[in-house]
Amino acid sequence: MIASVRLTALGIRHNYGDLRVLEGIDLAVPAGEVMVLVGPSGCGKSTLLGILGGMLAASGGEVRMDGVPPRDCLNPLTYVFQDFSLLPWRTVAGNLSFALEHTKLSKAERNARVAEMLALTNLSAFANAWPRQLSGGMRQRVGIARALAVRPAVLLMDEPLSALDAQTRDLLLDEFATIIARAGVTVVYVTHNLAEAVRLGQQVVVLSRRPGRIREIVHIDRPIAGRQATDPDLIEVEAHLWSLIRADAAEADRELEHA
Repeated sequence: MIASVRLTALGIRHNYGDLRVLEGIDLAVPAGEVMVLVGPSGCGKSTLLGILGGMLAASGGEVRMDGVPPRDCLNPLTYVFQDFSLLPWRTVAGNLSFALEHTKLSKAERNARVAEMLALTNLSAFANAWPRQLSGGMRQRVGIARALAVRPAVLLMDEPLSALDAQTRDLLLDEFATIIARAGVTVVYVTHNLAEAVRLGQQVVVLSRRPGRIREIVHIDRPIAGRQATDPDLIEVEAHLWSLIRADAAEADRELEHA
């Protein structure tokens, strides 16, 4: 699966009634790269993700998807949320198959694609397991496999690891990086966690407090697979991101406390 789609946002702004949430957002996600959105609480990260993915109409501006999706793409824009949303009455393989059942694929083609995604995400040995038998990290890996089964051109991930404990999250970061790199998919990833941002992002977009504007775009020019949390360069980038966000984050917390 090779990504050939570039996602571009031009002059995006958004209001909820009289509340301005986003203002003047211009960004571009090159094909096959990972863009991470970070910023203080309430800055509009998830709103921007919804606009980029077509789930929410912007109050102004436009989003363009340029290029040709993978030949066997069934859903160009596909979401992964922090809620695993697995069907408890279906096995791991059954959950993947569910995403393909109302498509033009034959049963044999569906089975082949499910097997391919299970192998990609190292879940082949758990194909017949039930969601209740899996750890939180394993269930989220099933969610990733299910999303990739439709061969998306762009994968939109809204804090997919936030419900997990720190140890599980750290282990999954390595796996996510490997899976995303192998899949070759374009990714937009929302997180509050700056360690996640520097481990996965090739561009890290820092939004200001509401109304969210781009404060800075930080580029990390190295492959995402194999990055280590102890890498001094990444620690330095993480510290820089925190320096950009810290004052806004404190102000956002005070706003929430008095809301």
